Amino acid sequence: MTTELRRLRNYINGEFRDAADGRTIEVVNPATGEVYATSPLSGQADVDAAMEAAAAAFPAWRDSTPAERQKVLLKIADAFEERAEDLIAAEVENTGKPVALTASEEIPPMVDQIRFFAGAARMLEGRSAGEYMEGMTSIIRREPVGVCAQVAPWNYPMMMAVWKFAPALAAGNTVVLKPSDTTPASTVLMAEIIGQIVPKGVFNVVCGDRETGKAMVEHPTPAMASITGSVRAGMQVAESAAKDVKRVHLELGGKAPVVVFEDTDIDKAVEDISVAGFFNAGQDCTAATRVLVHESIHDEFVAALAKAAAETKTGQPDDEDVLYGPLNNANQLKQVTGFIDRLPAHAKVEAGGHRVGDKGYFYAPTVVSGLKQDDEIVQNEVFGPVITVQSFADEAQALEFANGVEYALASSVWTKDHQRAMRMSKSLDFGCVWINTHIPLVAEMPHGGFKKSGYGKDLSGYGFEDYTRIKHVMTSLG
Repeated sequence: MTTELRRLRNYINGEFRDAADGRTIEVVNPATGEVYATSPLSGQADVDAAMEAAAAAFPAWRDSTPAERQKVLLKIADAFEERAEDLIAAEVENTGKPVALTASEEIPPMVDQIRFFAGAARMLEGRSAGEYMEGMTSIIRREPVGVCAQVAPWNYPMMMAVWKFAPALAAGNTVVLKPSDTTPASTVLMAEIIGQIVPKGVFNVVCGDRETGKAMVEHPTPAMASITGSVRAGMQVAESAAKDVKRVHLELGGKAPVVVFEDTDIDKAVEDISVAGFFNAGQDCTAATRVLVHESIHDEFVAALAKAAAETKTGQPDDEDVLYGPLNNANQLKQVTGFIDRLPAHAKVEAGGHRVGDKGYFYAPTVVSGLKQDDEIVQNEVFGPVITVQSFADEAQALEFANGVEYALASSVWTKDHQRAMRMSKSLDFGCVWINTHIPLVAEMPHGGFKKSGYGKDLSGYGFEDYTRIKHVMTSLG
């Protein structure tokens, strides 16, 4: 008996549509490795239609009051809460994540973040009006930028979609959003929910592959392109957007250093770091993937971390004892496996280092020690449940190792010495520094990096401001 595949569709100008030329992509559940749906493989005609709809809707949405936009976003947040079970089910099929953790760790922050940006809509700030030249009064207007082309990743399809559309809509922009080709289901469901609340054309979803995203970024209509993805993808977006001087917002890769000093509570640090490294199968740009440990406690720490890894479970979404589910797709499993297969002779796999089962894309919690700073696995983003460990001799070497990569998104310092923690937080070249913790995020604080981790901020008032432009208006008093 053949099970009929679910049919996902684009959402353009208030209605669901197939791709104009009828092309589709098969969507695979990574927990089973089986196809469960098809989604549109959108082409230029679909992108044109979505951009036309967003452009037509922009003037009225731009001219709505902050209070009106706030009310709409609050309704969206309420609706997400009411449809939480449906959203969780879609996301679990998208990603294979544990049901319980998706319910507890994703829905509440998403709803909170939407409500934060609903409030931010009414809190625009700027310089006070004044006479900065005799006989002239100056005022500052902060305005929406226009249509925003947004591309979300597959590691947190729902939450990253929220990080994209919530600040954009709050600021008065209209949106054309593309989910990853491997995880469109929850975004299409979000479109169904949001479409019942916002005017048609304000929020549009176009499904497709890399070429679809490229067509969105290169389209003449958007004033801004925003992507969360790989460094390679970010560089391509920046290059494409430069041709017509679009604004670009990039949240790209990470290789977070976790600097553990000799005065750290080892048991507590290992417990927190293992969760921060393995959560979501390590598919997180801020994951605690690169541990740097003072040489005096190195061996003890590695042994404790390997034990924690051995006790960490991965498995099917309905298993409440698992910390994480599968890698998102076959290519990602191949990438993670390749890093381990290519380890240099001086590296030692302390735990894991292998696929789990033959169904789905599961990979064991892995700890690798004995590494050198220029090793591939230290320098490049694995994006899997793999934690590397290096030893350092002193604070200066810890900083050298920590900053010695091309990424600069997140980091953490583990010490009881407050002054040392402050010195490290000043010198670590990363967009976020956690002290004696790793990975907590709040809507009020910015998320974003430096160097090849990109530019622009998600979350916070800074993230909201990224979706606005500043205009100076000067009037004569004479």
